[in-house]
Amino acid sequence: MKKTVKIIAVIVVILLLAFVLKYFKDANSKGIEEFKVESPFYTSINTKAVATGKLNPEEEIELKPQIPGIVDKILVEEGDKVKKGDLIATIRVVPNEQSLVSASSRISSTKLSFENAKVLYNRNKALFEKGVISKQDFENSELSYNQAKETYGQAQNDYQIIKRGSISGGSSANTNIVAQIPGTILEIPVREGDQVIQSNNFNAGTTIATIADMSLMIFEGKVDEAEVGKLKEGKIIKVVLGAIANKEFPAKLTFVAPKGIEENGAVQFTIKADVEIDSTTNIRAGYSANAEIDIEAKDSVLAIREALLQYNRITEKPFVEIFEGDNKYRKENVELGLSDGINVEILEGVKEGDKIKVWNKASKDNEDEDEDEN
Repeated sequence: MKKTVKIIAVIVVILLLAFVLKYFKDANSKGIEEFKVESPFYTSINTKAVATGKLNPEEEIELKPQIPGIVDKILVEEGDKVKKGDLIATIRVVPNEQSLVSASSRISSTKLSFENAKVLYNRNKALFEKGVISKQDFENSELSYNQAKETYGQAQNDYQIIKRGSISGGSSANTNIVAQIPGTILEIPVREGDQVIQSNNFNAGTTIATIADMSLMIFEGKVDEAEVGKLKEGKIIKVVLGAIANKEFPAKLTFVAPKGIEENGAVQFTIKADVEIDSTTNIRAGYSANAEIDIEAKDSVLAIREALLQYNRITEKPFVEIFEGDNKYRKENVELGLSDGINVEILEGVKEGDKIKVWNKASKDNEDEDEDEN
């Protein structure tokens, strides 16, 4: 029994010894960690500011009625192109009964005055011809007659305007809504039978239609306060529309807001730019758009990828690790210049030919990918 226990103990000791030997062998044979390296290169760096916004017509107007009433006819549809003076819609007047009765009463009153003045005029005319009254008396009666006639006619016109909205109709009638500019009908927010009111001091009035000249478009967007100081009116920029892929439209910066607006904790400034639209492109108002604005550019500068930079946790200054050989690296503080978010200009600390440590360790997979790329 004792002999069996001894044999088992010896076997256990041998197994443990073999395990320890294998552990140390594996530890000593572990390969040294290797890192990929990259060298600085010469390139062009261009910093850009991106403004988000919309594409809107430069000239856009709303047509409103001059009198209250009901939309009788709408003669155009959204999307139609119209010329200046084209009839858009007609308004049917719904007269105020009290105003109508008052106007009718005024007609009757002025008619009586007119007929009385006419009788006196005819009588004085006959007397003047016979030499009974003076010329001045006759001219006074003639003046009264003409004034009464004019007042009577004005009362009739007022009655017609209250009842029908115009005296004789025609293209200049208050009941006709005509295009004030040539362009495209963007929106018709009313329908036939809708009641509308005119614009006054207490109400903006009902919009019958919105017209815009689609050949003159402007970009309206916002940029951050960190970039607005570098913008100047007259600068050429590029506008990219979300609805039209792979196409850029040149634009000229025409306005930079003198005052910013705080949005979500950041101050934004409004900018506007005239966009050049070719006749072959179908543009619609309200397209979302981005404006790419070149801020600063440098050609043939020594640069590295920004991903190679590291930052001191205490001083927050940038540095890189430069390969010296035998898997040794030294830290080198660097002075940075222009950056486009991918590459950054190196002013001091790194020279051409240096090998800069890449943070990620080199692996067999990475080496295989590099070989495939080559």
